[in-house]
Amino acid sequence: MPLDRHAIHAVAAAERQRFADTHPASQRLAQESRGHFLAGVPMHWMSDWGTPFPLFVEKAQGVTLTDADGRRYTDFCLGDTGAMFGHSPAPVAEALAAAAGRGLTSMLPSPDAPVVGRLLAERFGLPVWQLTATATDANRAAIRWARALTGRSQVLVFNGCYHGTVDDTFVRLKNGRAVHRPGLIGQQADLTRHTVAVEFNDLAALEAALSSRDVACVLTEPALTNCGMVLPRPGFLNGVRELTRRYGTLLILDETHTLSSAPGGWVRQAGIAPDMLTVGKAIAGGLPVAVYGMSAAVAILAEAYLARKEPGHSGLGTTLSANLFSLAALRANLEAVATDAAYQHMTGTASYLGHRLSELFALHHLPWCVTQIGARCEFQFAVSPPANGREAEAAMDPELEHALHLFLLNRGVAITPFHNMMLCAPATTRAHVDTLVTTLEAAIAAIERGVP
Repeated sequence: MPLDRHAIHAVAAAERQRFADTHPASQRLAQESRGHFLAGVPMHWMSDWGTPFPLFVEKAQGVTLTDADGRRYTDFCLGDTGAMFGHSPAPVAEALAAAAGRGLTSMLPSPDAPVVGRLLAERFGLPVWQLTATATDANRAAIRWARALTGRSQVLVFNGCYHGTVDDTFVRLKNGRAVHRPGLIGQQADLTRHTVAVEFNDLAALEAALSSRDVACVLTEPALTNCGMVLPRPGFLNGVRELTRRYGTLLILDETHTLSSAPGGWVRQAGIAPDMLTVGKAIAGGLPVAVYGMSAAVAILAEAYLARKEPGHSGLGTTLSANLFSLAALRANLEAVATDAAYQHMTGTASYLGHRLSELFALHHLPWCVTQIGARCEFQFAVSPPANGREAEAAMDPELEHALHLFLLNRGVAITPFHNMMLCAPATTRAHVDTLVTTLEAAIAAIERGVP
């Protein structure tokens, strides 16, 4: 039986009031910030948590947030993956403290550069790398290289994808055609002129799109993660690899979120060889650092292209990319934080979380499913995991998510505000998981009773 809408609204209203009553310092800071920041926050996404005003964080350490009112939260959001290995990992913090006095940025490489290059090659299996400040920059650069090296203009993405704020990827599939993603601000160019969208897990649709031989690259996550998680069906990614090779299209895999699956990401574990790979967010322990790698064949073409291109700005890179501070953080995270042992713990804890959630939903006869990607776990309002972006979108219930998330937050548990995604860091324990599940059960019970 579906949960009652009136009860969901009543619980959400009560939780908003509870938040307002118990966070006076955050409310004061929000009022002070309102006059000088758009939406009252330094970056407008920070107001998307569904709270009456933003939650201001005084400190973040390990998996614990402490807000301006001194309230503590067990953090399963972890900066929406940016702090996947925990807030301020000790090896990264120590490396940054040591590096800070030696200079922050110079537009020149530090001695960490060759070590970082070797570590990236060993970890992800691609020999040649570049650093950027964000995964958006990495994906934008990879698309530019694909167009330059193939001489083709079209980019193919899967419906429901997310690749940062790259213009070319802001499309959705509607009635079989690519359309602009809703909510874009100031969009003028027609993105559908050079971007094709098909459904994930549909190899026939992919081949039909690639057969025109005008697609420069397929850009995809190994599993969709931002529209609600969508896992690849057995053989799908191998099929994507085979089809892209057949039609002369480069395959770019975005492991920014699926880095949760293994130290070398999803595709290294699965034995799939992309032409290019992008990783952001968590790769440097929480600093604004991202990377993109090239296969040997693509790197040879790229070097030749650079040698013959006309003089002038390439349109790639930013002044702060690969700065001294970033390289120090990236090296420390790769060497001492994102280890095999850390992943073993993170994945095991996430599996325990998934098991506990499945038991809870069965107990309450809720037709909800649980999906896991290594350290990442999510529950969706569907009987079985979605197979594509359309099904994932249909499984969303923003009002219910809002009520559940606020209930959890008011009781010291934070999960990702955009959907029901949770991450387990090296410091996450089974006790933390038990607290989350017990609190979620209380939220469900409150809605079932219709009493906040």
